Amino acid sequence: MNRDSLRNAVATGAIEWQRHSLERMMERGISRDSVKRILLDGELIESYADDKPFPSALFLGLLEEKPLHVVAALDEESGMCFIITAYYPDEEHFGPDFRTRR
Repeated sequence: MNRDSLRNAVATGAIEWQRHSLERMMERGISRDSVKRILLDGELIESYADDKPFPSALFLGLLEEKPLHVVAALDEESGMCFIITAYYPDEEHFGPDFRTRR
């Protein structure tokens, strides 16, 4: 995933919020602004180049000292970013660095 293209999409508001992601974000108390911050400044920790219809990636950032994961896809042709989900990772599924899967 091209980070510059993703950052440009987020910065210009070229974001499609999937219904599932918005529902889960509401349940988890995660704001749209928080998701955007992670996509702009967070660390890309996993890349899913073969995802369809567009490649996606998992990003990690800190939100009020808590780790936050965001999964987003990018349509390079249109420059549109699609938010798949956002969640607070736990140590049951990730190591203490919240980067490494168990």
